[in-house]
Amino acid sequence: MEDKLIIGGHEFNSRFILGSGKFSLELVNAVIKHGGAEIVTLALRRANKGGKENILDYIPKGVTLLPNTSGARTAEEAVRIARLSRELGCGDFVKVEVVHDSKYLFPDNYETIKATEILAKEGFIVMPYMFPDLNAARDLVNAGAASVMPLGAPIGSNKGLATKDFIKILVDEIDVPIIVDAGIGRPSQACEAMEMGADAVMANTAVATAGDVATMAKAFKLAIEAGRLAYLSKPGRVLPFTGEASSPLTGFLAD
Repeated sequence: MEDKLIIGGHEFNSRFILGSGKFSLELVNAVIKHGGAEIVTLALRRANKGGKENILDYIPKGVTLLPNTSGARTAEEAVRIARLSRELGCGDFVKVEVVHDSKYLFPDNYETIKATEILAKEGFIVMPYMFPDLNAARDLVNAGAASVMPLGAPIGSNKGLATKDFIKILVDEIDVPIIVDAGIGRPSQACEAMEMGADAVMANTAVATAGDVATMAKAFKLAIEAGRLAYLSKPGRVLPFTGEASSPLTGFLAD
């Protein structure tokens, strides 16, 4: 069965998006290999040409780069960072992050919508990081977002799907891919997100802080694949208070 993730007209086999912000450069290639990720985020400051270490040298050929606007506090700053990433040769994909809340690191949906509209008009494939609010998600789609990336929990927290009910509303109501981003701490949580209909999961901290990052990347890969298959298989009903025998209760002693 062919089941492609399509973002901005581009097809991907993997639904695991890897955030690279917390990895040493030496580990980036190994984690991509074991996790099977075809999209990898990078911060512009790690792709600085002329520097002694450049993350672009560690990402395998054929992997799609997803520069993020990490550090932007306004729409204007996000737009400037996105334009710089394109000039550096990082392509047209961009993950818009606008955060000026230094305690909880929640994204500013209003500024994110503004940046998305500007960048989409300039031909970027915009994947905005957002707080899961239905009206904001609709505004992002109207502004030209190729996907929306609602947070599961505060970024870097590894708490899991704290916003599960709100993400499910987006899954049911929004037509572009829903990619759960931030807060996913375990492969089981990534699987749960996929089972409820998310199109992809992005993880960074959960993998980067594991004792064996390559093996954890593989665990996320397999969990995301399992969750997607479960969703496509249309899981059976749930009985709220009663039981139901899984084997026949009549006729089994008859000749």
